[in-house]
Amino acid sequence: MTLVREKRQKQSLRVTVPSISQANSWQRLQSSPPSSSSSSSSPGIDNLANFEKLAVLGHGNGGTVYKVCHRPTNVIYALKVLRFMEEPEMVQQRAFSEVEILRRVDSGFVVMCHGVFENGFSGADGIEDICFLLEYMEGGSLHDLLRKHPMLSENAISGIARSVLEGLHYLHSMQIVHSDIKPSNLLINRKGEVKIADFGVSRCIAGVDKEQCPSYMGTCAYMSPERIDPDRWDGVHSDGFAGDVWSLGVVVMECFVGHFPLIKPEEKPDWINLMCAICFEEKREMPETASAEIQSFVMRCLQRDWKIRGTVEELLVHPFVTKFEESAAEHLFYYASVM
Repeated sequence: MTLVREKRQKQSLRVTVPSISQANSWQRLQSSPPSSSSSSSSPGIDNLANFEKLAVLGHGNGGTVYKVCHRPTNVIYALKVLRFMEEPEMVQQRAFSEVEILRRVDSGFVVMCHGVFENGFSGADGIEDICFLLEYMEGGSLHDLLRKHPMLSENAISGIARSVLEGLHYLHSMQIVHSDIKPSNLLINRKGEVKIADFGVSRCIAGVDKEQCPSYMGTCAYMSPERIDPDRWDGVHSDGFAGDVWSLGVVVMECFVGHFPLIKPEEKPDWINLMCAICFEEKREMPETASAEIQSFVMRCLQRDWKIRGTVEELLVHPFVTKFEESAAEHLFYYASVM
């Protein structure tokens, strides 16, 4: 959606929101802004009173994501508002963990965070929020794209895989495990670029207790065997990096077959069926129309034994990723432009 269209529909898109407090921006949650953000680059970007909510982009993980406009510059951002409602201690722990991660990351393959605010919006119950001011990705999520185009070309899927691998390579080098790679956490901009988002269940493994983020947190459909059944698959000794690779393999396969690939379309995606499919059943075969390259890529990602699963470094030079390097961006741009 262009800025002209956004301005024309602005009145109809406006939603009722609580009053905005101007206090405590950038305080207590972090001692300094994230490396990827700059509150001085745009006037008033460190003050939530300068933003207007235009629409709701999505819900999930205890929060709501809004499309907002920065009035002084007319620049569009996404604002993730996390409420401390049920289980406030767990939500707070996850929020502060996410803040710590967002302070550190700065990559073209990760959605940029421009600021983190506390006491931004307060509801009638007096419960305060934490707000994340994020880069706005015009194309929405890969989940949104797959609803319009359930089956993507191998060229486009290759570009998605390469972007996610580049993002994971960066995050893993920072000792960050994402833990929730799935279509709704992979966002697309108007250029067709794919970036990793949502660090609500992510964790830093360097000098941090592994139990800070329990293995069951995240979306179970995309979880690796060692996370779902750590006793059987030696998950206790896994650093978590291989789990992100498994999740990417499921995403790649889903993009090709047009539905969640580990269970049959008619099966109910409940915990029992998912656990059995991920940990015990025979591997789902790729359709005969799949090239040898994508079949090999998926096989390397979906090795149940995490110790022999493909690594990010290996997969970045896999033939499926390198074969379509010149044309992948164009194909993905096409899908993003016709959403």
